[in-house]
Amino acid sequence: MDLLIDLGNTSLKWATWGSGGGTAMRSLCHHGGLPLDLHAAWESLPAPERILVGNVAGDALGAELIRACQAHWGIAPRFARTRAECCGVRVAYAEPERLGVDRWLALLAAHGDCASAVLIVDAGTAVTYDALLADGRHLGGLILPGMRLMREAVLTRTQIPPVVPEESPEPWARDTATAVANGAIQAPAALTERLWDRLRDQADAEPELILTGGDGERLLAALDRPARLVPDLVLRGLALLA
Repeated sequence: MDLLIDLGNTSLKWATWGSGGGTAMRSLCHHGGLPLDLHAAWESLPAPERILVGNVAGDALGAELIRACQAHWGIAPRFARTRAECCGVRVAYAEPERLGVDRWLALLAAHGDCASAVLIVDAGTAVTYDALLADGRHLGGLILPGMRLMREAVLTRTQIPPVVPEESPEPWARDTATAVANGAIQAPAALTERLWDRLRDQADAEPELILTGGDGERLLAALDRPARLVPDLVLRGLALLA
């Protein structure tokens, strides 16, 4: 059994994976340090044979994770690194190591799961977009601030009161707080649809649209294109490497 860990900017997600398949993903916010609840959750885990990690949270948190894994099981985790070619995926970046490992792992998982071109949208702390053709050729991607960052940027640079709004499915908001909240959803949704249309034209066929990340469900509700939510996409990429 392998332990797969997705160490993101905001959350730590994990699942186990073995010959019989995997367990359901679990997730905790880390706030820059390993949460105490993680140690309690890991007490019930059987000792893994290997621990594989995708880390975009930085070296300090990575080192803390190494210490935790060694304390629990006496095993040092192995950290995934972006490669120019792997599992049929060819990265578009001239310097592949500059592509975030979470985005790379999502590409591996999507290519392994889809026979067509695919647009991957990870709606987390940032919203990332990556386009992949059916033959595994990565076209590149885009990055936006995440929904929370968009809201915070408006509220911290204006005199708009920082009221927690109720989001509305309506496109037109009737108060300022809701206008800020809905704008932070509609902007990435609109870009998602635009990029999906562009990829459809380039691939000459309808691409898959896969959403992941903590705000993936909220983004899904705002879209007018067929899409599916895969919350554990990065972990599935790690499972392929395993």
